[in-house]
Amino acid sequence: MSSHNSSTSESSANASIKSKVSTGNQAAGNKPTVNELAQSLNKIVSEGRNPDTLDIDTLSTEGILARINNEDAKVANAVASQIPQIGKAVDAATISIKNGGRLIYIGAGTSGRLGILDAVECRPTFSVPDELVVGVIAGGEKAVQHAVEGAEDDVDAGRADLVALSLNHNDTVIGISASGRTPYVSGALEYARSLGCFTGAIACSPNAAIFTHADVAICPVVGPEALTGSTRMKSGTAQKLILNMISTSTMIKLGKTYQNLMVDVNATNEKLKARALRIVMQATDCSENAALAALGACNNKAKVAILMVLTGQSAEQAAAQLDASGGYLRTAVNKSE
Repeated sequence: MSSHNSSTSESSANASIKSKVSTGNQAAGNKPTVNELAQSLNKIVSEGRNPDTLDIDTLSTEGILARINNEDAKVANAVASQIPQIGKAVDAATISIKNGGRLIYIGAGTSGRLGILDAVECRPTFSVPDELVVGVIAGGEKAVQHAVEGAEDDVDAGRADLVALSLNHNDTVIGISASGRTPYVSGALEYARSLGCFTGAIACSPNAAIFTHADVAICPVVGPEALTGSTRMKSGTAQKLILNMISTSTMIKLGKTYQNLMVDVNATNEKLKARALRIVMQATDCSENAALAALGACNNKAKVAILMVLTGQSAEQAAAQLDASGGYLRTAVNKSE
């Protein structure tokens, strides 16, 4: 396993990437043939034919939907089997962020889009900077809405995209690929690991190639899709659930919640002010007037307002105690008891 806290000099990192790019270019002339690719796909669980949906094209509308729903019902259990592995990724991401690093998702096609979707939701949900949780997709921004042919097969691009982010050993990198054979993701993970980053890989087929470069392999085996090879379905759903779990659990461990409330809200518009008001009332069982008064005294910072109401402290005292508790509201509350 790579050392999560090890450091690598900029010069050695540059030498490493140059060496690997050169090797990748040399290997480019030895791309697998169509027949070889077809044979490799036969070994991937998510590319198999589903015996339970062979007649799906003969069913009524409700019959089609019921069959798809039956397949979707298998996803949650497959994800549950991976909780220990997901937990390792969460703990690593938490350490990364505490050390000034980032959580970075990288993938191609649907997998890349799912990573971006989870990443962009973190700022409005948890009031974190956009650059704290990052989603990277093969082919760049254009690939979010349009297929970019060949992007997923470019090993060097996976490395280059992480170089462009100034990747460093404090970052956690999670590669996402339903089939687990995406060269773009393998290249990215190999480079990340060479810098000492913690690396995780999410794939829906055992023995996936991307697991080679991962400190933790997350493998929810959801089985063949309702439509053969359409991994945006069960595989995509499993990936989305896992990404939700990773980002949400990481933010909980970073103190972004109190009980099950998203308390790290700095209300900057009317909608957010209303949300902050509701959160303060829910967390303290106080009246609307008491919540408004507390929020007004602390520049609409829900965490500080909650601590004020629960402890009777002034805004200055509550803010200082929260800061002394590392931003963890529950810790600050417990210190006051």
